[in-house]
Amino acid sequence: MPRERAGQNSTRSKLDTSEPPREASFRVTPPQVPAHPASPAPPAPPAPQAQPRAQLIHIEVDRRLGHEWDEWNGRPLPNRGDFSAPAGLFFRFAALTIGAGAGALGLLLYLIGPRLAALWTPLPRVLWLSLGILTPTVWLYLIVLAISYYSGRTVLPERLMERGPYLQLMNYTSLLARVFGNRDWVEHAAIDVYNTLAERRGRRVGKGELLVLIPRCLSKQALDGVLEIAGRYDVPVFVATRGQLARRVIRERRPRAVVAVACERDMMTGLRDVAGKLPVLGLTMQLPNGPCRDASIDLQQMEKWVQGLVDGSVAS
Repeated sequence: MPRERAGQNSTRSKLDTSEPPREASFRVTPPQVPAHPASPAPPAPPAPQAQPRAQLIHIEVDRRLGHEWDEWNGRPLPNRGDFSAPAGLFFRFAALTIGAGAGALGLLLYLIGPRLAALWTPLPRVLWLSLGILTPTVWLYLIVLAISYYSGRTVLPERLMERGPYLQLMNYTSLLARVFGNRDWVEHAAIDVYNTLAERRGRRVGKGELLVLIPRCLSKQALDGVLEIAGRYDVPVFVATRGQLARRVIRERRPRAVVAVACERDMMTGLRDVAGKLPVLGLTMQLPNGPCRDASIDLQQMEKWVQGLVDGSVAS
């Protein structure tokens, strides 16, 4: 019996010792099979995902800010990006725009007049009469606008001047100026006329009712100056990285007036979208290093506007 038991124990021990290696070999084998293909997998996905995502964000922001400069060839801008121009340049191009628009409409009526008469016989005559009334009216509006600017008197209310039809006149004049290659200078002159008329209204708001909008392309010196002025008069500042975000912050904060900083091209778009709904003063920039980089501004002019709007007195 002891021998049998010993034999059984030895048999069991043989079985016990033979099973673990099988188990060990079975357990070790599965990790070895996926270990080799799975080891390079973790670092591979982050690389292609992170890089395209960063580029997408960068491109989207730049397009929203600088799409007006798509045709820029990378060369230095004329006069180091300072497009200052007298107001007379705008009035000359505005007169040319009115004349060109009236001529184009007249030619169109002449060409399609017979077809319109086929629809309704008096229709061409009615349209010619309307054009004959509209053209002198627009000419008269431009004359009143020039008198208001040069005389220093607000002849018409703001809804009929800088916050009304003038915004459309600026837009059409800018379109014609592009044909002659004078876009930036004409737009600068148009913005100056707008600011002069708007500033004469003598609008006053509280500190929490004024909002300052600046672009992200300001130089460090210009940015520090803006923040210093805003802090001095307790006025909030918002960096408008995109026009959509600028309109959103205006909707959320509901200011009663805005002082905006931008280049001439972006300022024209902003005034067209916002000035009809909200009083805006637009400060244009100088672009010594090209568009959308290290822009400078007239900090004295900004402080004059902010102080005049908030305190009711103009800084000397």
